[in-house]
Amino acid sequence: MTILPALTAHIRAAGTPAGTPTAPITLADRPDATVLRLGDTVVKAHAPGTDPARLTRRLETAAALPGVLLPPLTTTAEELHDRLITSWPYGTPVDPDTPAAPWAAVATLLALLHRSTPHPALPPMRGPAKAARAVTRLRAAVHAHPHPAARPVLHAWAALPAWARAEAPMPGPALLCHGDLHLGQLVRHPAPDGPLRLIDVDDLGLGVPAWDLARPAAWYACGLLPPDDWTRFLTAYQEANGPAVPATGDPWPALDVPARALTVQTAALAITKALAADRPLDEIEQAVVDACARMPAG
Repeated sequence: MTILPALTAHIRAAGTPAGTPTAPITLADRPDATVLRLGDTVVKAHAPGTDPARLTRRLETAAALPGVLLPPLTTTAEELHDRLITSWPYGTPVDPDTPAAPWAAVATLLALLHRSTPHPALPPMRGPAKAARAVTRLRAAVHAHPHPAARPVLHAWAALPAWARAEAPMPGPALLCHGDLHLGQLVRHPAPDGPLRLIDVDDLGLGVPAWDLARPAAWYACGLLPPDDWTRFLTAYQEANGPAVPATGDPWPALDVPARALTVQTAALAITKALAADRPLDEIEQAVVDACARMPAG
C-alpha cells in the first residue's frame, strides 16, 4: 500500500462529523509530502526521513504562536508506513494570483514571527538546505541531459557564500524563520473571512530572517513582482518592526545574498522540471535563468 491510500484510511478512521463528505480531497501528493483534507481536518504525511524530534519542536512552535502560525491539532506526530503524520485544521488558501494578493499581511506576519522568542531546541531553518538540494537535483539532471541554461545557474550558485549554500553555519544572531515563505503558505482560518495564518512548518527554524523576504525580493529583482507589491510588502514589514532589514534606508545589503540564493533555487528547479518534461523553458523560467547570468561572479 502506498502512502496515499494509507493516509486516506487514516483520516477516515479518525471519524467524520455529520454532513462531512466521506471522500477525502487530495491537496498534494508529492514524494516529499502528501496532504489530504476531510471536512475541517487536514492530515499531512511528511517527507521520508523526517526527524521526529525536530518535527515535534516545529509543531510545538506553531502551537505556541497561534496568532502567526496555523496551530496543529496535536503536537504529537504519528507514524504511518515509515512516514510521520501530522493533523491540522483546514484553512482556506489565499489565491496568489489575485490582484489584491495580501503582501502587506504576510509581511506583518513575518515580522511577528521573526520577533518571537523561539523554542530553545528548535533546529536550523532549512532554507539554504532546500536551495542546495535543488542545485544537487539540477547537477544530476544535466549530467544525463546537458542544458545550456545550467551553466549560469551553477556559476551563480558557486559565487554565493558558504552559509547560503548550506556548507557553513548561518551567521547570527539566529532568529525564528519560516524557511520557505511564499503566498502559497498563507491561509485564512478557520473560515474564508477568518484571520490570515502561515502554514507549513517543515522548514521552520533558527536562521537569517532575510531569507524569508528573499523570494519576493528575487521576484521583484527579476521583474516578476510589480514594484507596488514589493513596496507594499517591504513597507509593511518595516512598519511592523521586522528585524531582517533596516527600518529605513537601503534594504538590499541584507537581502542580496538570500535573494540571489532563492533565484538560483528557482532557476535550478525550473531547468530540472523542463528537462523532465522534455520542453523548453517558458518565459518566466528563462527570466530567472537570465537573472542568474547577471549575478556577480564572486
